[in-house]
Amino acid sequence: MADNTKKWSEISRRYRTYMRLEKHLSANTIESYMRDLAQFAHFILRRYGVAPKNVEREMVEKYMAWLYERGREKSSQARNLSGIKSFFNFLLLSEIIESSPAELIEPPKAGRPLPDTLSVEEIDLLLGSIDTSTPKGLRDCAILEVLYSCGLRVSELCDLRIRDLFFGEGYIRIIGKGDKQRLVPVSGIARDRIQLYMEHRKPEKANDDTLFLNNRGKKLTRVMIFTIIKQAAQRVGINKNISPHTFRHSFATHLLKGGANIRQVQELLGHENILTTEIYTHLDSSHLRQTMETHMQIP
Repeated sequence: MADNTKKWSEISRRYRTYMRLEKHLSANTIESYMRDLAQFAHFILRRYGVAPKNVEREMVEKYMAWLYERGREKSSQARNLSGIKSFFNFLLLSEIIESSPAELIEPPKAGRPLPDTLSVEEIDLLLGSIDTSTPKGLRDCAILEVLYSCGLRVSELCDLRIRDLFFGEGYIRIIGKGDKQRLVPVSGIARDRIQLYMEHRKPEKANDDTLFLNNRGKKLTRVMIFTIIKQAAQRVGINKNISPHTFRHSFATHLLKGGANIRQVQELLGHENILTTEIYTHLDSSHLRQTMETHMQIP
């Protein structure tokens, strides 16, 4: 035990020198790495009593579990793991070990923050701020309406084609991720806005099937859609972090708050995993369980 403690101290000193002279890290960064390493070394010596070259993957995993049990933030856990990997990479370079026991260990995933959503009133404000007396205004109004009422991804909106519009049947066809197709109901308002826009639509080529075009008759880009939304938000004084996905988040959240089946919302959004659909909402887990249990009952 005493001999292995000495080995940890000796290699730690060499590692400090390496970070200062070879990596050119700041003094504060080095001290942070060394504190984390000292804690890791203490854990390994107390639990397993082995030298640095004899540390195994399971020992590193147990240490990460120990950090979790102590209530460390995910960011702190990730920083510790990064330092451990850096230390064992140094041992690799020094030819003390042949492979790193930490190489394949994944850091804890940081919780994804809930996205901003818009209220129905805010969406109405955004739509109302657009001057529909111009062809561009008719297009922009149709874009925002389709983004919200159909819950599309921005890429799906840009790729939407005239041949995908089935207004008589009441839906549009979407080509989503992985070229997977889904049918999404289209509201009467969205249909009317699209038809008004199409009366003024001027493609560069006569056979261009892309629905939404820029003023040169070419396909819109994602950046252009972002710009349309940002400008509308500025006009009405909405200071939220708004993007095309905000309309998609709002679509899902409003449907579920209205009592919709989460499975149906999953299909409308084109999500493979229902957990992804939950991320797109601002509802608490108890409400989600309620809607799932209610709508999954067999009549």
